[in-house]
Amino acid sequence: MYNPDVKIKSSPLILGIESSCDETAAAVICGRKLLSSEIISSAAEQSKYGGVVPEIASRAHADAVDEVVFRALKSAGVRLKELDAVAATYGAGLIGALLVGLSFAKGLAYSLNIPLIAVNHIRGHLAAAYLEDEDIEPPFVTLLASGGHTAVLHTKSLYEYEVLGGTSDDAAGEAFDKVARVLGLSYPGGANVERLAAEGRNCIALPSAYVKNSTSMRFSYSGLKTAVINVLHNAEQRGENISRADIACSFQHAAIDMLVNKTVESAKRLGVGVVTAGGGVVANGYLRSSLKSACDMAGLKCVLPEKKYCTDNAAMIAAEGLTQYFAGNFAPLDITARAQIPLGS
Repeated sequence: MYNPDVKIKSSPLILGIESSCDETAAAVICGRKLLSSEIISSAAEQSKYGGVVPEIASRAHADAVDEVVFRALKSAGVRLKELDAVAATYGAGLIGALLVGLSFAKGLAYSLNIPLIAVNHIRGHLAAAYLEDEDIEPPFVTLLASGGHTAVLHTKSLYEYEVLGGTSDDAAGEAFDKVARVLGLSYPGGANVERLAAEGRNCIALPSAYVKNSTSMRFSYSGLKTAVINVLHNAEQRGENISRADIACSFQHAAIDMLVNKTVESAKRLGVGVVTAGGGVVANGYLRSSLKSACDMAGLKCVLPEKKYCTDNAAMIAAEGLTQYFAGNFAPLDITARAQIPLGS
């Protein structure tokens, strides 16, 4: 919703709020310069139950949102009345969790008489690259790898991207979490699979995540996940002691190598000189080193956000909020949270 009465500033102060899952986060930016980023996590509490419990997450957000915003403002040296806009995640995510952050942002926007910016969480992950390099501008090819989405995108402008290809079933982060449970690892699964994989020494044959007989750039993780289950089950039936570290290492390679190859191939085919990435799986050290090496070999610039800005955070929400601020895309105060937002939206 465009409001012609709002005077657009060249370097606005924007408060970002993120509460889509188990991280309550707030950040302040001035233009593309990040001034602060604070997080209060309920992950330790969630780990007791082997994953995120929506009701517990919602209560944790309600307890933490005021404090985390206070910390972000204090760290940035910014007063509430100096803010030019407040940006908050409105989807996708857990409805109860989203409503806490979005409602808090609505209250601030109304009381301060400043614009409310509703941010698509996935676009936030894409915007995280701007935190690493303030000067980069599209076009570039972006690898999106998170718990809910995995795709290779052609980012044509600040406002437009094309989905070049993606998963037909599980997202990469979801596959990591499922394999972690099979291996008996605790929450958060992805990080624990990476730690265990570092101890692996011998590769185990696992299927590729490519979709067979497909002319489109699609891939699938369900078969890879099932293969891990079968390897463990067959070894157990034979009474063999198989290295779980080797399985974790082999799975990690099979899950990530394909993503790296597809991303670099797409950039070369499109003649795009820059590759970016976003999403929680981009915090994986093997993915980061593999993508950087592949880009170097192909003569491509690789821009990866710091690991802390790959997982859920408010800095990326503020960064995407800045883009929407310049476009005048302000949200009405009656906007509601959305559990799902199609990737192409």
